[in-house]
Amino acid sequence: MPRVIMHMDMDAFFASVEQRDNPEYRGKPVIVGSPPDQRGVVCAASYEARKFKVRSAMPSRTAGRLCPAGIFVRPRMEVYRAESARIMTILQEFTPMIEQVSVDEAYLDVSAHADPALEVDAAIEAARPMAAEIKRRIREVCGLTASVGISANKFLAKLASDFQKPDGLTVILDRDKIAFLRPLPVSAIHGVGPVTAQGLEALGLRTIGDLQDSTQALEAVAGSFAAKLRQRALGNDERELDLSEERKSISAENTFLNDTDARPVLRAALKEMALDVAQTLGKHGVGAMTVQVKVRYSDFTTLTRQIRLEEPVTTEREIYRMACYLLARDRLVTGPLRLIGIGVSTLVAPEQRRQLRLGI
Repeated sequence: MPRVIMHMDMDAFFASVEQRDNPEYRGKPVIVGSPPDQRGVVCAASYEARKFKVRSAMPSRTAGRLCPAGIFVRPRMEVYRAESARIMTILQEFTPMIEQVSVDEAYLDVSAHADPALEVDAAIEAARPMAAEIKRRIREVCGLTASVGISANKFLAKLASDFQKPDGLTVILDRDKIAFLRPLPVSAIHGVGPVTAQGLEALGLRTIGDLQDSTQALEAVAGSFAAKLRQRALGNDERELDLSEERKSISAENTFLNDTDARPVLRAALKEMALDVAQTLGKHGVGAMTVQVKVRYSDFTTLTRQIRLEEPVTTEREIYRMACYLLARDRLVTGPLRLIGIGVSTLVAPEQRRQLRLGI
């Protein structure tokens, strides 16, 4: 059976919801996040704001300088989550084979809708009307636009959904994938961050085409990802959709109004976040085998450290204690912090536990 994968990605989701709900914002640069005169970052930017190079995770003060006419709006996460639930319900009308990646994007495996007698490219092309109908339904029900990419695997489908934003519908046929990828920068491959991209560029590998043509060893730059990197450059990706609905991780963060290394302030923030994470664990009836801390310094350098445990943690006290241990073990508070966070993962069913022990 030919494999047909779609990637649905909402267009500037948070900002588009604000423009839909506030007609006076339409056609104007909307920036969802903290005001520019306060500490915080941009959560989302409308396409009008992106013309001024405003982007997600940018400090709000920087966004204010780049886009003086920007309309800053506080995020309404409950509204966005409710809208996300409506969108995912619409996708369920077309297939149950859905991997929700975030509040505004999802993969759909629509292979079962294809005629088994079709060649792979014919099957991919035949999915175009379904993608158009998905876009129409989202616009009709939610008043929002989505971009959809269609191809033979997740990697190509995601690239396709981003190719003609906003309101795009792009198909990458199997026979065209090599040519489609060639001019793209190596950073277009998921998993190639700034450091890996710089390492590849130092080898003269700036585009995916360069990777396709190269026989150089990549392990020194990409490590264990080297083999997959070569496969991605050829448009190959064997990953299946993750159809589980289980929560993978839970986290909480605190961005301070003023950078601080004051221990009472940090301890109070850690305790509040540990309580938040513990309550979420309890809501889902799970414990966590891995605890992580995250710190961001005044120069925006960000570090994370984690530890794997032998037995799951479930309580505020345990999570707080492990966070303090990690901060001390790795001497992370070497100066004022802009942000501090706690995360837990490797979620499992709670067990009858002995005294908490650290994993090897």
